[in-house]
Amino acid sequence: MSEENQIDMVSLHHTVLRETESDSLLEIDPNFYRNLADFIGNLQKQEFDGVENKIKDTMVEMVTELTSLLIEIRLDKISNSSDLEISNLLDEEKFILDSQEEQKERTEMILSATINGKSKFLESLAQSHKTKKIVIRFLNEVDEIVGADLEKYGPFKTEDIATIPYENAQALIAKNIATKVHLED
Repeated sequence: MSEENQIDMVSLHHTVLRETESDSLLEIDPNFYRNLADFIGNLQKQEFDGVENKIKDTMVEMVTELTSLLIEIRLDKISNSSDLEISNLLDEEKFILDSQEEQKERTEMILSATINGKSKFLESLAQSHKTKKIVIRFLNEVDEIVGADLEKYGPFKTEDIATIPYENAQALIAKNIATKVHLED
């Protein structure tokens, strides 16, 4: 990472302040979020004792709040802008927008099927969603279960990872028996 692209508390605060004071979406270094993640990661790895550790923890908290604020401000500008400058969007923000676009498409699909009397299509969607498989990690032991797809799964031990139908996974997650596995590095 070059010196000019390094992020610290002052540069992050300055970026958030500039974004807050402008009505348009500002151009930011394309690697901004990655550099920020490196900064936060390095800060969290540092080990101190006593007061210095409290200062570090407070700095991490402040950086986290500034980061949340920046993302919130930029996404708000993006969603409320009629003449958005696409080139100023960062890849991570495009990733967020893709999911919002998919949500709009799904909403329109459901609305259209409902008002056009396509109940079989809606039934097919619902069944497909119930049986869509997701990855979970078990927090407790679980006996064999019959999935929404009528297949047998398990038994499972604590810390086992499994791919099971969405409906069953949601029930286990709601009972704090399992947790969804998120793809992270």
